Amino acid sequence: MGYLIVTTGELRIATGTHAFETWRILKMTIKHPLLIGVAAVAALSCAAVAGTLGKPSVSTPVTELTYGPTGVSDGVHGELNAAPAYGDLAHGAHGTFIKMPAGFVSKIHIHTGDYWAVVISGVAVNGLPGSKDVQLPVGSYWFQKGGERHVTKCISPNECIFFISQNEKFDYVTDIASK
Repeated sequence: MGYLIVTTGELRIATGTHAFETWRILKMTIKHPLLIGVAAVAALSCAAVAGTLGKPSVSTPVTELTYGPTGVSDGVHGELNAAPAYGDLAHGAHGTFIKMPAGFVSKIHIHTGDYWAVVISGVAVNGLPGSKDVQLPVGSYWFQKGGERHVTKCISPNECIFFISQNEKFDYVTDIASK
């Protein structure tokens, strides 16, 4: 994980993979705006590489994913199940496969942190409460801003599977009005 902080004439980059690792801080003085952009791209590339240093490559067939309960249910169609790709959704940054039963409609909820999702199977919807459904078939992507009220649905006749990537632990905070 990396953080990029840009202030007038200064670029600071912090990289690290876990809270227990030593954080490296680089400080550079930059006076030209174009160089700030170039340095930012380089910094983000370094941060991405730093997060994978010393880790072996991994290939996991879909048949070896192990799904477990999340405790999130719509009360009608069943519970969401999750299988880790990397990290741990309960404790920090993670990439996780989520199975959502066909017909599932979440309560209005938020997540503390932003996340990115890609539809692996089924047809999903993710949007603001009361908004028009935008169908997201296989290969579609959405970004969910942390703290924003939303509803997620699986509108296909078969279950939906999403892959989500999040820099924080996963949480599901329901809206009191939707209970």
